[in-house]
Amino acid sequence: TLTWESKPLTEDVSVAGDIVAHLFVATTGTDSDYIAKLIDVYPEEYPQDPKLGGFELMIANDVLRARFRNSFVHPQPMTPNKVTPITIDLHTNNHRFLKGHRIMMQVQSTWFPVIDRNPQTYVPNIFKARASDFQKATERIYHTSRYLTYVEVPVVNP
Repeated sequence: TLTWESKPLTEDVSVAGDIVAHLFVATTGTDSDYIAKLIDVYPEEYPQDPKLGGFELMIANDVLRARFRNSFVHPQPMTPNKVTPITIDLHTNNHRFLKGHRIMMQVQSTWFPVIDRNPQTYVPNIFKARASDFQKATERIYHTSRYLTYVEVPVVNP
């Protein structure tokens, strides 16, 4: 899991609209899952409700099976070790990150048991994958001037 986190906010930040993760990825396999999550992190010390100190509230999330990166009707295998752009729509959301909270973004390649395991090998039907189809794979997320991974978050005035 890759995690990016802001410093504690000095003022409220309101988000309203479509949240989209734009990733540049590469895998040593021929299929993979990519999960993106936007999270509201409460302050470590939270006097209003001490049980919530440091709590991570998931605001938006979704998973994209890389085989469907171009089309849900015509899946395609990944080319091993090739940098590939993918877009994960985290859907429309309205949320206010409060002063003192932090904004966190996470990207990961498995969410088992929430989402079934991906064999990391392109097979025609993942639900019929054999044990031998499941392979170890290395996932890379790129963030360079050429391959700029970012999350589009529509910030509005409070």
